[in-house]
Amino acid sequence: MNESKRRDFLKTSVVAGLSLAVAPAIGSSVLGANDRIRVAVIGLRGRGRELINSFHQLAGENVEIVALCDVDQAVLEERTAAYEKLSGKKVQTLGDMRKVLDDKSIDAVGFATPNHWHALGTVWACQAGKDVYVEKPGSHSIFEGRKVMEAAAKYKRIVQHGTQNRSSPNIVEGIQKLKEGVIGRVYLARGIAFKGPRAALGRIDADPAPPGLDWDRWLGPAPSTPYSKVRHRSWHQIWEYGNGDIGNQGVHELDIMRWALDLDTHPTKVVSMGGKYVAKDDTDAPQVHATMFEYAGRDLMVQFETRSGLTNTEAGMGAEYPFLDKRNVVGVIFIGTEGFMILPDYSSYHTFLGPKRTPGPKAVGAGDISNLPHFANFIKAMRSRKPEDATAGPKELHYSAALPHLANIACRTGRMLQFDPKTERFTGDEEANKLLRRQYRAPYVVPDKV
Repeated sequence: MNESKRRDFLKTSVVAGLSLAVAPAIGSSVLGANDRIRVAVIGLRGRGRELINSFHQLAGENVEIVALCDVDQAVLEERTAAYEKLSGKKVQTLGDMRKVLDDKSIDAVGFATPNHWHALGTVWACQAGKDVYVEKPGSHSIFEGRKVMEAAAKYKRIVQHGTQNRSSPNIVEGIQKLKEGVIGRVYLARGIAFKGPRAALGRIDADPAPPGLDWDRWLGPAPSTPYSKVRHRSWHQIWEYGNGDIGNQGVHELDIMRWALDLDTHPTKVVSMGGKYVAKDDTDAPQVHATMFEYAGRDLMVQFETRSGLTNTEAGMGAEYPFLDKRNVVGVIFIGTEGFMILPDYSSYHTFLGPKRTPGPKAVGAGDISNLPHFANFIKAMRSRKPEDATAGPKELHYSAALPHLANIACRTGRMLQFDPKTERFTGDEEANKLLRRQYRAPYVVPDKV
């Protein structure tokens, strides 16, 4: 097969998820190719807008958004008005996701809530007989990722993680090239997320809550605490709700590395350090953060680094090969015995071979994240009822999200940690083990038995 035909084949095989004319079952019902899949989107700020747009683009494949849900009434009204104008249809609006899950006419839910709600919402949805598309990271802790896996298996639900690169045709091609040995044996994988500069996020003070915001439900599993603008709008950088830049952006690149290198278990060693070296504020997560992972039996190092200040470019990423927004430097570098490969955005790869770094195979896209193929793949898996049809299922969710969690725990404890992949516990370190799960606030509890 020549290179042109091979590339066409790879792209066709990925985008084939857009052809959804298969007809097995959802729950106890059997869906034909013309039966409608009814979807609700929960959490409408930020990525919630993209979930709405992506599910709407699948209307021609008999996918219908029937409900929108958010704890912030102003956001709910804004998104509802925009969607009804776009679609010409009225949708149900709700402020409590439990009412969405109680609606037996809804087949699937898309979650774009803050991170600390992802796993709990997913477990509840599985228990309610819904399939789930959940934004990354699909868990807020290692314990939660395991519970998502168990819930999806027990209730026979399709769960798709929002690591969309797994459905990006050019990225799929690049990973296939890597597995075929285009740069030889990979001995180092490095991910970067240089995002900045950004201003200090401020003090966490008690502020008046915006009208129409149900702050208690926004907090959910987290401790009860007064409303704060910083908590509400900068939650990614606060441990009670988010997982820092490595858990926000980094999970995309770490997922690519796991996928490309067949890392189907947890690392056994992690060292991580960082701090608030750029600007002072009351948030928790480091602004500069470097991590290294080792896997048992692999001659390989996996690295990840985040920054939130003025920074250099790296391996051409952010310079000759800019990230989509032309401001941040984000991507993956694979270094092998015969060359290296970079993935500088969500739809491109480049290879450089030999001691002269001669340009090799590449594919260049628009740089944008491949939302539509990933959502189409989710719908395809819903119709087939085959979990393996989902390119980013519960196992990938758990093992990819676990890497930021391990990095953050090592950084917070300040020492190199040994991790047992079988027990999912740290060896001889109870302080670190206490960070494997959170203390839940009833009734917002991810249970030990799902």
